[in-house]
Order: sequence, then structure tokens, then C-alpha cells
Amino acid sequence: MIFHVSTDARDPQRVAEVLAELLGGEATPFPPVAEGSWVAHAGDERNTLVEVYPRGTQLMEAPGKGDFLGVPGDGGLSATHFAMATNLGPAQVFLIAAREGWPAKYCKRGGAFGVIELWMEGDRVVEVLTPEMQAEYLAAVTLPNWKAALAQGAGAQRAMA
Repeated sequence: MIFHVSTDARDPQRVAEVLAELLGGEATPFPPVAEGSWVAHAGDERNTLVEVYPRGTQLMEAPGKGDFLGVPGDGGLSATHFAMATNLGPAQVFLIAAREGWPAKYCKRGGAFGVIELWMEGDRVVEVLTPEMQAEYLAAVTLPNWKAALAQGAGAQRAMA
């Protein structure tokens, strides 16, 4: 199951609004990763999202335990990523990453939900969610929670990213 996916666009707001319309949901700003980003909420039972970053945004691994960064540029990176469910435990995910030689680390997104950032081939990120992380995600990433975070400002928005 895929929880969310990201892409980039020349007009992130317009693209998110159209995607939200297609999903039967609503579009809102999405400032945690890159300024000018928007997100299309499906409003379904899985809290499905499509994150839309400004064209040229690249995701890069942050040092230490920090969440990945969204930066402008043309360094061969990409804004595209997705969050996926797995039935495996964290140890198994880390063993697979080690076997492939891919960076991986546990991150707690703003204290709201955990993910394992798995950097495929070292430059494309997939957020892998174990069963426990999936439960945290489903409880945290709802349209009402996102609207409340937007009303509270940047710190609360980071908690939802």
C-alpha cells in the first residue's frame, strides 16, 4: 500500500488543486519540505496524499538523525518519493538496506510518526513504514490534523511532514 507520493510542478498549487479534485479531496499548503509546496489530500481512510513541490526541488539526505531536506537545484536528485507499508520489522528493513549498500535511518517525523528513510541507490528516498509506524501515520496524517497544524504555524507543520 502506498500512503503518499511526491512530485514537482511549475505551479504546485494548481497541480495539487487538480489532483485533489480528482481524488475527491482538498488541497492545502505544504511548507515543511520546500517553500511554495502544496499537498492534495484524498480524504480517504488511508489519508492518501500527493505532495507537490516547486519544479527543481531535490530531496537530499540530512546528516545524523534529521529528516530529509528539500533544496532547489539541479544536482541530479529529485523531489519524487513515496511512503510505503511493509510487514517487515525495522531490523529486517535495515538488513536489506545494508545488503544493497543503501543508506537507511529511522526518523520520527516531527514527533508524530516514525519512518525508515531508505535511500535507493543512495539518491532516491522511500519512506518505509513498519506495522507500528503505519498506525502512527494513520493517526497523525489526517486532513483535520493538517489544517490544525497549518493554523498553528511552521513548527506544527514540521510535525506533520
